[in-house]
Amino acid sequence: MDLRQLSALLAVADHGSFSAAAKALFTVQSNVSAHVIRLERDLGVELIDRARGQLTAAGQLVAARARRIQAELDAIPTDLSVSIGELAGEVRFGVIGTTARWLMPQLLTELRTTYPGVRVVVMEASTTSLVPQVEDGRLELAVVNLPLDTAELVSQPLFDEDLVCIVGLTHPLANHTTVSVPELLQHRLMLPPVGTALRRDLEDQARKAKAPLKVMAEIDGGRLMTSLAMEGYAAAVVPATAAPKWVKGDFVVIPMTGLPKRRVGLARRRRTTLSAAGQAVVDVLTSVMRQNGPLQPGVSVAV
Repeated sequence: MDLRQLSALLAVADHGSFSAAAKALFTVQSNVSAHVIRLERDLGVELIDRARGQLTAAGQLVAARARRIQAELDAIPTDLSVSIGELAGEVRFGVIGTTARWLMPQLLTELRTTYPGVRVVVMEASTTSLVPQVEDGRLELAVVNLPLDTAELVSQPLFDEDLVCIVGLTHPLANHTTVSVPELLQHRLMLPPVGTALRRDLEDQARKAKAPLKVMAEIDGGRLMTSLAMEGYAAAVVPATAAPKWVKGDFVVIPMTGLPKRRVGLARRRRTTLSAAGQAVVDVLTSVMRQNGPLQPGVSVAV
């Protein structure tokens, strides 16, 4: 087993075919195929289903380990740059959309000033999409909703955030000054996917109230759910920063009562060491959060 074989496996996994993997690696398809075949012989298992161009269950296990190995190798040049006083390197960073809107302009500006040699590749997605990418090494860090349901990651809280209800002007809740959970349960809702922190909180409250959740749609993305609620599609419970005051339209934003605040934190892999560039991002993120987090409506900083 060698690094070229592992790289070939990851390229096929990422690009979906041997030919696409060869283009990504700037080589020919026969080389990629040969590396994968040798790796399969060394391990005694089939790693790629040739008919579908997808990893087998064994291939997924090997690829997850290979990504962690690759992440450690990628961190070496960055760590060495510190020894000569010129911190440089790339950090793959994930962030949920509702937080990205106000956090990323400040974070990227401060990084450019403090660590001009550090380049950040930003992935904006939902928590359910970001967590697996941190687990397998595609992302070094990610700002996600807490708590995490995986032993592979560790997290540090960044802030807690109030929740609000968004409805169109013609909705029965539109004239309320606050919305309680029992009032909310009388209406059809847009909800985040099953297993997410907010969905679990709403399900817990529904059980206590002995009333079912009336699901209009499941939306895996806070910004999309907010946009649909603002258009009057259905009521939605979202973080306070998802509905900034400068956004105007035929909708109202109503404070929620009876629900715990959303907790947002920074996640990374448990069994690997952050690169020097990754640690620089953490340091700047913490500083930006302390300075600017309290300026966001509904946000209580936890760092």
